[in-house]
Amino acid sequence: MKKFKRWEDIHTDGINRMEPRAHFSSFPSREAAQSGDAGKSHYYQSLNGTWKFLFLDAPEYSPEGFYTEELETTNWDDITVPGNWQLQGYGKMHYSDLWYNFPIIPPRVPTDNPTGIYRREFELDRDLEGEQLILRFNGVDSAYELYVNGEFAGYSKGARIQAEFDVTNLCRQGRNSLTVRVFQWSDGTYLEDQDMWWLSGIFRDVDLYTRPAAGLYDYTVNTELDSDNQNATLSVSVKLTEQNGQTISYELIDPNGEQVLNVEKKADEPLGQFVAAPLKWSAEEPNLYHLYMTVKDSDGKIIEVIRQQVGFRSIVISGETFLVNGVAIKFKGANRHDYNPKTGRVVTKAEIERDIITMKQNNINAIRTAHYPNAHYLYDLCDQYGMYVIDETDLECHGFELTGNYKWISDDPDWELAYVSRMERMIERDKNHPCIIMWSLGNESSFGHNFRAMAKRAKEMDSTRLVHYEGDFEAEVTDVYSTMYTWLERKDDKLKMDKIIEKSKKPHILCEYAHAMGNGPGNLKEYQDLFYKHDKLQGGFIWEWFDHGIETVAEDGSVYYRYGGDFGDDPTNGNFCIDGLIMPDGTPSPSLFEYKKVIEPVQTECLDIEKGLFRLINRYDFISLDHLELTCCLFEDEKLLESFTVELPQLKGRETAKIELPVGRELEKLNGAKYYFVFSYTLKEDTAWASKGHELANASFELPGKEKLPKVHADGELQVTKDGALVTVSGVDFTVTFDSVKGSIKEVTRNGKVQIEKGPQFNFWRAPIDNDMYYVTDYRTKYFMHLGHEIVEEVNYELKDGVFEWQADALYGTTNSSWYYQLQYRYSIYPDGDIECRIDGIASGMKENAPVMIPRLGVNMRLNKEFIDTKWRGRGPGESYVDSKEANHPGVYQKTVDELFTNYVKPQENGNRSDCDWVSLTAGDGNGLIFSADETFDFSASHYEIGDLEHAKHTIDLKPRDYVVLNLDYKQNGLGSNSCGQDQLEKYRCKFEDFTLEFRISSFNTEEISAVELGRLR
Repeated sequence: MKKFKRWEDIHTDGINRMEPRAHFSSFPSREAAQSGDAGKSHYYQSLNGTWKFLFLDAPEYSPEGFYTEELETTNWDDITVPGNWQLQGYGKMHYSDLWYNFPIIPPRVPTDNPTGIYRREFELDRDLEGEQLILRFNGVDSAYELYVNGEFAGYSKGARIQAEFDVTNLCRQGRNSLTVRVFQWSDGTYLEDQDMWWLSGIFRDVDLYTRPAAGLYDYTVNTELDSDNQNATLSVSVKLTEQNGQTISYELIDPNGEQVLNVEKKADEPLGQFVAAPLKWSAEEPNLYHLYMTVKDSDGKIIEVIRQQVGFRSIVISGETFLVNGVAIKFKGANRHDYNPKTGRVVTKAEIERDIITMKQNNINAIRTAHYPNAHYLYDLCDQYGMYVIDETDLECHGFELTGNYKWISDDPDWELAYVSRMERMIERDKNHPCIIMWSLGNESSFGHNFRAMAKRAKEMDSTRLVHYEGDFEAEVTDVYSTMYTWLERKDDKLKMDKIIEKSKKPHILCEYAHAMGNGPGNLKEYQDLFYKHDKLQGGFIWEWFDHGIETVAEDGSVYYRYGGDFGDDPTNGNFCIDGLIMPDGTPSPSLFEYKKVIEPVQTECLDIEKGLFRLINRYDFISLDHLELTCCLFEDEKLLESFTVELPQLKGRETAKIELPVGRELEKLNGAKYYFVFSYTLKEDTAWASKGHELANASFELPGKEKLPKVHADGELQVTKDGALVTVSGVDFTVTFDSVKGSIKEVTRNGKVQIEKGPQFNFWRAPIDNDMYYVTDYRTKYFMHLGHEIVEEVNYELKDGVFEWQADALYGTTNSSWYYQLQYRYSIYPDGDIECRIDGIASGMKENAPVMIPRLGVNMRLNKEFIDTKWRGRGPGESYVDSKEANHPGVYQKTVDELFTNYVKPQENGNRSDCDWVSLTAGDGNGLIFSADETFDFSASHYEIGDLEHAKHTIDLKPRDYVVLNLDYKQNGLGSNSCGQDQLEKYRCKFEDFTLEFRISSFNTEEISAVELGRLR
């Protein structure tokens, strides 16, 4: 049998690596332990910083004696640790969702195996008597060898979990040398095929520290609540490397700083201590106790003090649900990678804290660490801030799916050690964190012998938590039935949510759903409503938190973000890594606000708006609404009429109550005005994650109003002239020019200045969004929907009773299409310059050949570039679509055209505002246009044509036009989540159907009349 290289040997999981254990620090005193600062431990030295670095095409090219102390490294490069070497100028950037970047011949990897040799020196300024010196690597991709002072010290793999090495006997007082040789590819790579950038090197902290040899090597803390979830037993078991009559004092301090217990035990005796009515830990109330474990020798001298956060909570299965502290909680979660747009997978504690704070501010209560254990900082922060965690093993074998033998190595017992070891190391590192609710065996790796072995071992190691793995499709070994992107409705026989509700006998979660790629997802409300309706549906996790763009600075200094394929990487999944609730720079995507609204902790339902009757639903699982303040505001269009605070009823978690409020009962309503009653639930006091006044929930309800009054048109005479194909209608201070060949408005001027540079033109194309990806090929190559053609059949016009009437009959279809619209454009021009527009469309031709959905039905036009200020009455302030508009309430809003634009990493359709009945665009001098209608429409205004957005690969490719593009839509297709998941629900689809779009165009000046006043007229 041919020999395997060390980095191809699946039976060598590690060499000289210490037994896995919890991540903790040992301190010489209680005062030092109380600080939690590793720098105050017995001895600690961070080895982060600048290292010498040699990059090679393969390990075999390593210089002879590369690990010896005598080797000269002056000519080597400098590199930053922690860091990914691809982002520091070495090797190749590559993104793929599932492909391996080499032949699938496990456990073999290519001979061309990029290798980095890291070298640095460190000073040891103490005698190590009675102490163990440990070198800890928190994350190295993919496998690595370690040499200390010229001696081989160890080997490890498992890129995203810590490895520790005892280097006591290899180090000396004074100067020491450390060499680490890192291999990009190893047999471990077959287990690390996650959907993310392939990045290598020492990417997490490197720590050098000591622990007392007579202290605790490891410990396990558990809390068990009684059947009533009232009282608890605190259990602690410890592991010692040597037993010399040590004792341990256990001191428990409650969240208020009061001592709860203080007992002393022999070190080899486990602790099992009753705790009466402790404050419980949950994501809503993350009550943390502090346990101080003081280890003393036989003479009573302190050896060490360890501080551990403790959260009292229980996790049990009850029938078809799992309970946390007796409640079938709902996950309102997100999948999270460790990610930074500049440094890749190198993240600081401050960055992780920013993520968690942002999540809490947006009502997210759970994280799935997709698809590996995250940096250790995350778990302490989730304990402190309150965040449920599914901790996932660093294991994904997705590329095997394409071989036809998905379970190739997952069902091969020869790989059992590799699988089980990764899970064991994760559990040991993270076991003492109350935030962790489930251990996940990995992701997208099929199923088989090795997953059964992992699940068995997980239960042996920790019976207090649940086991999760989505790839266990029959939930054979898992405690929860987990699925991904399960559809709400579809016409084939694949799994849908209704089948899960009907047949599943275990609690269900969607570990991934609602793909937040680009503009989307839609349908979030429908999923959440289903979760609330069924106890066994215990929520889900949006894919995902971050857009994984790589920050790039263009020649002109502008910043943009690159994605797969931008580095010559092949094969690649392109911008499939741009799929987060927040953009690479941390800017929230509109989808985050939509998700925040859908999962808000208080829902408000209107029972009778005339009587002011409402129902409040407390969507918290545990806590009351005492920490919230309710403010109610009554608006007349944009004008605030009144505002008052409301005493919230006493509502425990999951309870409902009715309230009666005075809602404009004495109000004298104006014709055409709209009245909105707005609820805002804000924090009463500062919290650790948000300031007083931060809004967590809201609602808006429209009161019945009085109908619009008809607009009275000013008297005057119109002049009609014809010059060739052009027909011009003139009034006192305006002209409207028609093109009789094209049947459309060519230009509109007011006081000699062009206001409309191109009149309304029918359009059913939009710049494809990422969630169109599985339709767009047919759109372009089967239906040619981006290639529209209009055939003008007949044009008629006349001046009748002082009003100019224009009618154009046309046919509109696409290249090679047998289905088309019969269109009729009708314009009425009044002596004061108002233009009433009506476009009727009749779906015609071979309708059976038409697509099941079309992007939009509407018109677009070009306006003067000076019309950059918009105001509208409809949903706002953010962009909204028919299936993604919960976060945007009806009202009157204003923004500039630039502010309407959402700068998605990969340009696509954006900026839509829905359910509007008027929109105005004005220039700095107050002159502008208002487009108003009796029925609602959608609009968007931009400095870019649809084609500009469609063909741009990055934001820097967009060049603003010297006019404003305005779209008015009868209907626009929903967003769906079909980049991965449910497509547009039937009720949200824009179909090939008859339609009528009517609106009036009026010129005005804000000094004379406001857009709001004009919008009240019909």
